[in-house]
Amino acid sequence: MGRSSGERAARAALAGSVAVALAVTLAACGGGAGAAKEPGGKPGGDAARKTDPTRIPGVGDALHKRIPGKSRQVVAVYGKGKDSAAATVRLFTKKGEKWTPGRTWKGHNGRKGWTRDHHEGDKRSPIGVFTLTDAGGVRSAPDAKLPYTASAAFAPPTYWPKKTRHDFDHVIAIDYNRNKGTSPLDPARPDGEAKGGSIWLHLDHGSGTSGCVSIPRAGMEYLLRTLDPDEHPAVVMGDRAALAR
Repeated sequence: MGRSSGERAARAALAGSVAVALAVTLAACGGGAGAAKEPGGKPGGDAARKTDPTRIPGVGDALHKRIPGKSRQVVAVYGKGKDSAAATVRLFTKKGEKWTPGRTWKGHNGRKGWTRDHHEGDKRSPIGVFTLTDAGGVRSAPDAKLPYTASAAFAPPTYWPKKTRHDFDHVIAIDYNRNKGTSPLDPARPDGEAKGGSIWLHLDHGSGTSGCVSIPRAGMEYLLRTLDPDEHPAVVMGDRAALAR
């Protein structure tokens, strides 16, 4: 999806203006040392079990009804457990009234697991349904359909572990406590600083995050090429028990 030179310039200017707040902005996604690796979760849904094709497998009424009616693309994040950092991420596409499963990736969420009441620094990912409207990263993504801000300001601090060096080559902002239609670097927190923010989909470094969801590079590149603003993409995320309620 093309962007005018004026729009690109505006987004680049915003990225530059918030660079000084980068350490705070990236804190939610940071990969600190000592996070233990965990095995990936099972694929979203049970292939051996018949499911209602008008529903996303493993997602109960409470969260399913929060998926926007216009959404025809949903990224489902199935956390292995409430206190686990392991997750499986699967893309679903709605055709007619039916949700069709697509590609699946093993990934990670917050290193301490999941929460329904996320706060800054709790190292847990927020449970819920959130829209996906903006993307960005250190590297450009010419095939991205979501509005994309490429800027060196996304680079993790040099004192972070070496394995996190490329975490933010590409990111997709999860619309938790942020203003839609802005760069993922925008430090604004509409619900207050205490509620945290900068919850992103980003590249996986092999272990838990500080609240974001991570997947392999190939998965991120695929999502950037596939998620389309015209399809109103969203993410439904949480541990399996929480998702099923």
